[in-house]
Amino acid sequence: MMRKGESNAITDVAGLLVGNAEDQRLKSGVTAVLCDPPATAAVAVLGGAPGTRETDLLAPHNTVQTVDAVVLSGGSAFGLDAASGVQAALRDLGRGFAVGSLRIPIVPAAILFDLMNGGEKDWGQFSPYRELGYAAARAAARNFTTGSAGAGTGALTATFKGGLGSASAVLANGITVGALVAVNALGSATIGNTRHFWAAPFELDREFGGAGMPSPWPEDAMLPRLKFRDPPAAPVNTTIAVIATDAVLTKAEAKRLAISAHDGFSRALWPSHTPLDGDLVFALSTGASGKKPLLEDYIDLGVAAAATMARAIARGIHDAAAAENDVKPAWSLASA
Repeated sequence: MMRKGESNAITDVAGLLVGNAEDQRLKSGVTAVLCDPPATAAVAVLGGAPGTRETDLLAPHNTVQTVDAVVLSGGSAFGLDAASGVQAALRDLGRGFAVGSLRIPIVPAAILFDLMNGGEKDWGQFSPYRELGYAAARAAARNFTTGSAGAGTGALTATFKGGLGSASAVLANGITVGALVAVNALGSATIGNTRHFWAAPFELDREFGGAGMPSPWPEDAMLPRLKFRDPPAAPVNTTIAVIATDAVLTKAEAKRLAISAHDGFSRALWPSHTPLDGDLVFALSTGASGKKPLLEDYIDLGVAAAATMARAIARGIHDAAAAENDVKPAWSLASA
């Protein structure tokens, strides 16, 4: 049994703040998740085309145990500059891994490809992502915008605009799980040619429209809807996410949580984890609850991670707003 957290967002996990910065002309942006105090972290990459920074240090056998922030960014490889901006903002705050008298903020990052989404990308010699990252970190707060914001600003799926989504769940044992995701999938979050979400079985309190499952079941439901088969859109992809909990986890246990959260991708996107998606999940454990899950509790934690991620993906599509020069319609404009 689980219920939504107070804000139904990843910031229901104590110790986390989220900030967005975007450029609507660019149709791109950055989302930063700040951890205070630093959080135990891990990553699981199941897509075939990832773009990342500082993910090797998240392996359980490597020295650094916690991170100060993680970053989700648009801009493909250019967007990796966003982590430098977040790092600069954290340095302003005196945050970071202690090395002698120095503090080095630890900021892993992942990017999605949104360079061909109708936005103006002629930015000159240097990309704007470092500055967007800095602004996102400085904007970090408990409340933040979803849909066409931050890393979800220019996101697309095969059928509708993508977006930034978030959701949370509180388990019966009091542990909280939260998800944050920028949905830019090669495939679709909706069933066949309908507006019904694949994630519908996991919806809580009509959080993404309450449309439920289609009836009758569409004959084309199992046919993959892909961007390059459903123009106008190039195959520009990747869904990147964060799963977080206030449970006390080791790096190895956080890695298992990230893997479980990928099940939410499979429940909410058809198809997912393709060779043209860089599908990635960061996992964060703040430990704020002080609760160390037993093995049987950990199974429930993984189930909650998958369900909460599926809900966050659907919410990202549901919350996206129509804008000038869109190459895909917003879900809100689709006929019922």
